[in-house]
Amino acid sequence: MRKLPALIAATAVLAAVAIPSASAVRPAAPAPAAQASATAEPPSYPVTPLASYAAFDANQAIAVDAKYFYAVNNRTITKHDRRTGEPLLQFAGDADGPFKHMDSGVVVGSKLYAVHSNYPEWPMESSIEVFDTKTMKHIDSYSFGIYRGSLTWLDRHDGAWWAGFANYDEISDDTNEPYGQTYNTQIVKLNDKFEPLASYTIPKPILDRFKPMSNSGGSWGPDGRLWLTGHDLGEAYVMELPTAGAELRWIATVDLPDVQGQGIAWDRSNPRHPTFWAISRPNKVVHTFAMPLDLIKTPATRGWQVLGPGQFQK
Repeated sequence: MRKLPALIAATAVLAAVAIPSASAVRPAAPAPAAQASATAEPPSYPVTPLASYAAFDANQAIAVDAKYFYAVNNRTITKHDRRTGEPLLQFAGDADGPFKHMDSGVVVGSKLYAVHSNYPEWPMESSIEVFDTKTMKHIDSYSFGIYRGSLTWLDRHDGAWWAGFANYDEISDDTNEPYGQTYNTQIVKLNDKFEPLASYTIPKPILDRFKPMSNSGGSWGPDGRLWLTGHDLGEAYVMELPTAGAELRWIATVDLPDVQGQGIAWDRSNPRHPTFWAISRPNKVVHTFAMPLDLIKTPATRGWQVLGPGQFQK
């Protein structure tokens, strides 16, 4: 890892170069696992690193818009210039104030929607906190109270809100029991009033990778797929909604160098050049990547059939 001052200088150079479209970047072909059957673990793909920024608040997540990125920490959110990486404004919650654990954020229009919880306190409480991206002032709040778990991410897609409610196998200090149990983690589709419309589960093999923690990040990609991350691993899981049932469909895994899970963001401000953003929590660095979108294919599997006379199963 380069020293951080040099990293910022290198970032300015990288940012001045036109970013190639994800479809134009063709990483190495996937491993032979890509040829495996639909019942096997999905294939893994590499990414193309683009730029990196030093960001002292890059502890929980990253949010992004066309001109700025926002490093999210427990009680603070710092707005940075995308061209230089320079920090410009910061929202800072008081140590004895209502902000305890902001997990991630997403920019929609001129507003930054940050998700907030009382983690690791019990019972779990969650809320959405809204900020003006121009001034970084707190302008609104929506409370879930005690709900489906600990709210860890929020995104806007296809006319609805989508949220991750995490549960953990980590032992709670308050109860000496698992903090909700990882298998209870849910992805919830919400209407404009943040009322639930549908709920989905994450495949257990992914949840097993998350344990004892849970789903920390989620963002809808330009490919129309939901990208998820855990708390620790440098992997993004590419998901699709199921055609039947409640479990999301695992399409692919993408390896993220120098990333340790946490909150993520797709920059969708330029449809021709979408970029994927993530953080290195221990190094306090924000990374951007071009993703191999043109390589990730949906396996052709049916899951059922319609039978005629003489073919009926008994």
